[in-house]
Amino acid sequence: MNKTIVLFDMDGTLTEPRQSFERSLRPALIKLADCAEIGIVSGSDYEYIREQMDLILNRSHIRYKTHLLPCNGTKHYTPPKNNRSDYELIYNKNMKDEIGFDNYNHLIINLLQRQVRFSHILPVLTGEFIQYRGSMVNWCPIGRGAGSSERKSFVDLDTSYSPSLREQESLSLSTDKSLTDLKLQFKIGGDTSFDIFPQGWDKTHSLKHFLNYDVWFVGDRCHDGGNDKELYDLLKPEGRAFETKNPDSTLEIIEKEILPHLEVKRKQ
Repeated sequence: MNKTIVLFDMDGTLTEPRQSFERSLRPALIKLADCAEIGIVSGSDYEYIREQMDLILNRSHIRYKTHLLPCNGTKHYTPPKNNRSDYELIYNKNMKDEIGFDNYNHLIINLLQRQVRFSHILPVLTGEFIQYRGSMVNWCPIGRGAGSSERKSFVDLDTSYSPSLREQESLSLSTDKSLTDLKLQFKIGGDTSFDIFPQGWDKTHSLKHFLNYDVWFVGDRCHDGGNDKELYDLLKPEGRAFETKNPDSTLEIIEKEILPHLEVKRKQ
């Protein structure tokens, strides 16, 4: 019988965007860890996952069953083996090596030019607009230093357009002839940013680490342009992928859709 792992997106799924883990999910994840392994597959890098998920990664036995899969699973940290060990990085892709240093510089210059144009219509700017994460680039027009109220002002502006500003910009990036040869994917990530990475390095990349597993997935950005779409579309026909709206919705999915199936499988 195959092993089982349940993969979760983080922002909007296990947490509110850029907030700490939603405590109400803890009992359900404890039950889940009795039936399966758990994976957190996020566009965010390792430090953000550790920061937001501290409650279960440092202060719960769930940590011994939880894989961390930053940057769409292009990095893989295996669970600690005991209370004296920590997560171990065993897999790591590099975007600069994949597309070449000159192409990487061309991409960054393109994004900086777009940032200048974007800045004229934004209500506020903070800092760290472009972040290199090793296997992807995250572009956040308002800046990753934005607080909750500043993030909300950006979301309100973004969604006041139809299609949204980020949907328009994502389309512009994907059709930019100067970027076509770089073979990149451009995804809307979280509430305020874009994830940019080589083709094929979307969240389906995480499946490379679990070839002999039955894989389940829960994410909130499963629509066109969202960074959960490819993994969701791949597993949905098998009935093992679910789109959530927020952590409360995730709790309902775990309790009503996933746990009943896994508990039956465990008894077989």
